[in-house]
Amino acid sequence: MVNVGLWVRVQAKPGRERDLAEFLTGARSVVEDEPETVAWFAVQLDESTFAIFDAFPDDASRRAHLVGGVGKALAEKGPELLREPPSIEYVDVLASKLPGRA
Repeated sequence: MVNVGLWVRVQAKPGRERDLAEFLTGARSVVEDEPETVAWFAVQLDESTFAIFDAFPDDASRRAHLVGGVGKALAEKGPELLREPPSIEYVDVLASKLPGRA
C-alpha cells in the first residue's frame, strides 16, 4: 500500500538538459535496491524541467529514500546540473493503482 510520496521538481542549467535526463535515467538502478520505494518515476515536463515522483508506504520509508542513494547523488551532482536547488514537496497519496499491489 502507498500512503505518501515525493514530488521533486528540478530545472537543468542551460546546455545540461541531456546530462540531467541521463542522470535521472541512471538513477532508476539506485531505487531498484530500495524495497520500500514502491513506485518511482522520472519525467520530463519541458525542455529543461524534470521531476521525480515516488511513493512509499509510510513516512519512515520516505525519509530513508531522501537520505539514500539518489538523494546523495543529486546533492553531489546538483550544483553541476541544476539551475537551482530541487523543489521537494511532500505529498499524501489519496489513491493508487500499481501492478501486484492491493
